[in-house]
Amino acid sequence: MVRWSKSFPSKARAGAWLAGARRRVRGVFRASVMLLGGLLLVALVLAFTTVPFKAHRWLGTAGGELHGAPDRILVLGGSGMPSGGELMRTHVAATLAAAYPHVPVLVVHARDTSVLAAIRAELVLRGVAAGRVTTMMGGGNTREQALALFATHGKERDLSWAVVTAPEHMYRALGTLRRVGFGRVGGVPAFETPLFVDLGYDHRRIGGRGLAPDVSGSLSLRYDLWHHLRLEVTCLREYLAIVHYKLNGWM
Repeated sequence: MVRWSKSFPSKARAGAWLAGARRRVRGVFRASVMLLGGLLLVALVLAFTTVPFKAHRWLGTAGGELHGAPDRILVLGGSGMPSGGELMRTHVAATLAAAYPHVPVLVVHARDTSVLAAIRAELVLRGVAAGRVTTMMGGGNTREQALALFATHGKERDLSWAVVTAPEHMYRALGTLRRVGFGRVGGVPAFETPLFVDLGYDHRRIGGRGLAPDVSGSLSLRYDLWHHLRLEVTCLREYLAIVHYKLNGWM
């Protein structure tokens, strides 16, 4: 049995302290839940507007788009292969390479030889001559890739570089490349192609039940809401990355 002495607080004081601690924990938890709920409500409201689309579009174009014929085509990789993002980048890069058939294509990716080989093979499959495509393992983030690129191609800093990457990554990529010394970089963002077709359907005709809500004519609920929520997460992550890069002086 533990005996309470004068050197320890009384049982009453200890109980009061524990009760106060519980109240503080409950208060913090309640405030956290309310904050998260408020943020979720804001995200849901914004998902019914064009704000996420415009924010994503801004990331892809605000850094500066390509004007005129480039001297080099630079593809910045960032995920596995095959994947939606990398296939979009290779598609855009191959289209650009077809428009400028004498311009070399350089692919920079993290240290993964299999992914680099797959991207190169995809470009060749899409009609880019194998001799035009070179690859380089450039590090684990955009800053490392930019430094590695400058270390090997710094003499070409004054040439015109067409940068192909994901739209959300474009603003940070261009800023980082300019920071290390590439003065003439223009973006060619790999935007997804929108689908211009009526996706409405007849709920009853295809066997829809009366108990289930009929959303056959509501594209906003079926597609736009979820697409915009995904864009919100993508843009939030990227804006935080931009702040991080600016704090480090990397762009």
